[in-house]
Amino acid sequence: MPQTASKKPPIGLAIFLIIAGAIGFAAAFALTLDKFTMLADPTAQLSCNFSVLVGCSTNLGSWQGAVFGFPNPLIGVAAWSVVITIGVAILSGASFKRWFWLGLNLGVTGALVFVIWLMGQSFFVLDVLCPWCMVTWTVTIPTFLAVTLYNLKTGNIPVPARVRRAAAGAYSWIFVITIVCYLIAAVIAQLQMDFLHRL
Repeated sequence: MPQTASKKPPIGLAIFLIIAGAIGFAAAFALTLDKFTMLADPTAQLSCNFSVLVGCSTNLGSWQGAVFGFPNPLIGVAAWSVVITIGVAILSGASFKRWFWLGLNLGVTGALVFVIWLMGQSFFVLDVLCPWCMVTWTVTIPTFLAVTLYNLKTGNIPVPARVRRAAAGAYSWIFVITIVCYLIAAVIAQLQMDFLHRL
């Protein structure tokens, strides 16, 4: 029978959510401030602009930077605040129902899909690497992996026992899996943008 909740609080996951959330929030907040700076002075030189290849202005000024009609970083400010709160709540002894974990999984899955789309836009359309955006990408990927594998291994996502065992094994290899994901993204960016020769 699927296990709907882990008997032992996922302290490691909680600590990770707090750290990842704090990093993601800082990046989103910095991008939000940069957007305000651009709105006040469209010619302003942002601190995150290092070259034609590496900078935030192009992304923030594009339609891709405001997909839902407002700056994308505002989504990050709100979403990462929730992630931090969940981590703190777990450390404080909170125990969440299965529906909550599924809702969180849906949220991080949506975040991953959005990030992959934004990466594609940066690599193939905008031809620029936004530093703060890349920070967001780097924490979104392991956050998705950690939450999803946790839900699979604990049975919050109902799957056969063999899948739960595989997820439990993969859970301890999240760092390695994350590095592989980074390398795949870097290879794609290099093949499309040739960024190593343009830095």
